[in-house]
Amino acid sequence: MATRWGICGAGNISHDFCVALRTLSHEDHQIAAVAARSLESAEKFAKTHGIPKAYGSYQELVKDPNIDVVYIGVLHTHHLQVGLLFLNAGKNVLCEKPFAMNLREVRQLISAACENNVFLMEAVWSRCFPVYAEVGRLLSESAVGEVKMVKAYFGLSLLDRERITQKEQGGGGLMLIGMYCLQFALMVFKGERPESIHATGVLLPSGVDESMVVVLKFSGNRMAVCACSIACDLPNDATICGSKGMIRACVAFSNRGLNVAHPMHCPTVLELNGKKTEFPLPEPGLPLNFPNSTGLRYEAEEVRRCLLKGLKESIKMSLTDSELLIEIMDEARRQVGVVYEQDSQ
Repeated sequence: MATRWGICGAGNISHDFCVALRTLSHEDHQIAAVAARSLESAEKFAKTHGIPKAYGSYQELVKDPNIDVVYIGVLHTHHLQVGLLFLNAGKNVLCEKPFAMNLREVRQLISAACENNVFLMEAVWSRCFPVYAEVGRLLSESAVGEVKMVKAYFGLSLLDRERITQKEQGGGGLMLIGMYCLQFALMVFKGERPESIHATGVLLPSGVDESMVVVLKFSGNRMAVCACSIACDLPNDATICGSKGMIRACVAFSNRGLNVAHPMHCPTVLELNGKKTEFPLPEPGLPLNFPNSTGLRYEAEEVRRCLLKGLKESIKMSLTDSELLIEIMDEARRQVGVVYEQDSQ
């Protein structure tokens, strides 16, 4: 029986998620309904993606009994409110990243999922990519010896986009793209809590971070350096350095058109000691808003696998992983001086 998806939100990422779902077997995945804040938006989205039902409110999607799991693709400032709406109604949820605005909100979502005995996963799609699985295999085989250093950079020129720079909309480099760097480091170190966190950064007049560098020190003198920026392009790569070699999770990326192919958060190329292996993605049926978005199919497959097994969370991005990730982000923001309205609630 197919997993029946309900789509909450009719924005760009929800569009790409639906395009990705269409690359999977219809026998396994079906989009049953979409809900938006206006019926007009929902109906337009439904027409584009061939979705049979369109709702002009999230409450209507809550009441639909023919939904197995809800994908939440709304702005992250609303993740807590919308997530609780579905979780408390007994719906399984895949919620876009960042999970919520801070640790307090993330714990509220997790508590609601546990109390209602439903599945919950933060949609850190990177964790479900074949490249990440291969990285895990190589590390388990000590392909680069003892890991000593992890480096992850992600920077794009996005200052011309108001939503990215406004505090009221949850803007800033760390929340939007820097979290990808941190989650990569935490994956490599198997979810270990770092012994120390040191962050420095530059703020925009709006109070959100333009650029930030976070240095994590782990047990055994192992380190991770994570840098993000919404002011400039950075080498969009992730590198694992060990005593016997090096793994790169992608090739360089630039939004200037000089090598636009394999961003570190959705990589299709793995390089081990100079030898590259490619993991191609299927072609999209409709134009995409973000690079490599057909790779969203991998997290959809992971959700279906978990639901079929009766699991309430995914081992690829566990709820404990999400808690640690946002906890580190909270501390990095505290050190740099980024404070959102939700932090005082």
